[in-house]
Amino acid sequence: MPKIRYFLAVSVGTAIALLYIKPSVSQDLPSLAQPNPPGNTLVQIPISQLETDGSLPVPKLPTLANPETPTLEFINPNNNPAPPPDSRSKTPTPDLFNPSPNPLLFPTQTEEVQIQNTQPITLKQAIELAGRNNQQLQAARLTLERTQSALQEALAAEFPTVSAISQFSRNDSAQSELSNQQRTFGNTDDNTSTTINTSLQLNYNAYTAGRRPAAIRAAQEQVRFQQLEVEKISEDLRQTVTRAYYDLQDADAQVEIRQAAVNDAARSLRDAQLLEQAGLGTKFEVLQSQVELSNNNQELTNAIRQQRINRRQIAQLLSLPQKLEISAAEPIQVAGEWELSLEDSIILALRNRAELEQQLAQRTISQQQQRIALAANKPQLSVFANYDILGQLDDNDGVADGLSLGARFQWDFFDGGAAKARAKQEVTNIAIAETNFANQRNQVRFQVEQAFFNLRANKENIQTANLALEQAEESLRLARLRFQAGVGTQTDVINQQTALTRSRVSLLTAILNYNRALADLQRAISNLPDSKLFDLP
Repeated sequence: MPKIRYFLAVSVGTAIALLYIKPSVSQDLPSLAQPNPPGNTLVQIPISQLETDGSLPVPKLPTLANPETPTLEFINPNNNPAPPPDSRSKTPTPDLFNPSPNPLLFPTQTEEVQIQNTQPITLKQAIELAGRNNQQLQAARLTLERTQSALQEALAAEFPTVSAISQFSRNDSAQSELSNQQRTFGNTDDNTSTTINTSLQLNYNAYTAGRRPAAIRAAQEQVRFQQLEVEKISEDLRQTVTRAYYDLQDADAQVEIRQAAVNDAARSLRDAQLLEQAGLGTKFEVLQSQVELSNNNQELTNAIRQQRINRRQIAQLLSLPQKLEISAAEPIQVAGEWELSLEDSIILALRNRAELEQQLAQRTISQQQQRIALAANKPQLSVFANYDILGQLDDNDGVADGLSLGARFQWDFFDGGAAKARAKQEVTNIAIAETNFANQRNQVRFQVEQAFFNLRANKENIQTANLALEQAEESLRLARLRFQAGVGTQTDVINQQTALTRSRVSLLTAILNYNRALADLQRAISNLPDSKLFDLP
């Protein structure tokens, strides 16, 4: 009986002592946590900013007018501002994000590619930078300029061509000199003649059997096609940059979550060591905690690696300078709500998508190419005028001029069927464009439906994950209390720590997947908010 009372007294005393241990005891184990690699931009969460059980700051749900569209944000419980993503961050300047104006410039020294500045930016800033710097979009705009110049070339066929020709000649013929000598018995008069002939020619194709207007219309549709291509690339780039920005937010949050898991594991290890020292724990429980801490450190290392990769990925999309790196400046929160129904979204997408308009433009181009091919077997009529001036410089007769007018009729009525074969090719191209239109229409509908269903599912997952996170935090708190009181096991604590980390990741994934689905849905609709395609010039 005295032994039982002694055992109970020691247990209660140990439990009371452990309750007064602050979470900062995990800072007493610097050798257990992996140090951050040099140059890494990990935000270390101060222990003072964690919850009383050492967990990550809880995502809080602000009160909104519409409770079905929560805005979740990772914030500090004491409202202290979060530390900057990198100590190297500076105030942005207008030229900070501008790459080298020379596209052929490439670095040759290690100093030229060493990251010297990490600048946090918002999603809106990232999209603006992509529209200004992305090389693929710049190449599409240059291609548009080229097609506009081709249109001007086609329009030039409506005007006549005027050319001026001037010819200077000096003739000293041996035959003329020999004939002159035979007639004059050795007379050696100068037989050289110097003339200058200048002519002005005008040509105009009066009738081309529809070839000229068809070529102009085809060039106009080609410009339209390239305008839509620029729009398509712009919308694709917006979606790609948006998803890359969310991936960057995901990587940053994963680092924070894994860091919190390391802190939790370090605290559990400290608790296990104290219990072992008090004679209430075992070496096995200490080893369990050490394994859990090592695993969490490995997960943290992998999260830091992915963070660096995602930063370089978005830097490549934005064509940033070689020495600049960016980080996400916006907190993780729900990006917005989609107000349209699925059916309205599908109709709006079919009306807005540039890809569908491109197939219609390609169909029109093929129709005009067919007209051009058939015009080769039809009559062609052109008119011309020629005015010339001829003068001989070695006499006193002055100059003479002349004017000639005329018309030229040409009809290549037989070419072995070449024109009809070219026209048949264009008929096939028309059918291909129509088939591609139908295929693209089905793809557009599927993209809208897929994004819409993902959006709805992740909206529900946010609510579920938020509730699961609260339950996991409470379960971990109770598991720790049970372990400290000697009625629980270290395995229970480790299991609840794992469940808490999983719940944090689930909530993060639900929010970011919702935002990704919203970005995909906006891309599937395209041309928001005015729903206007690229206007013709």
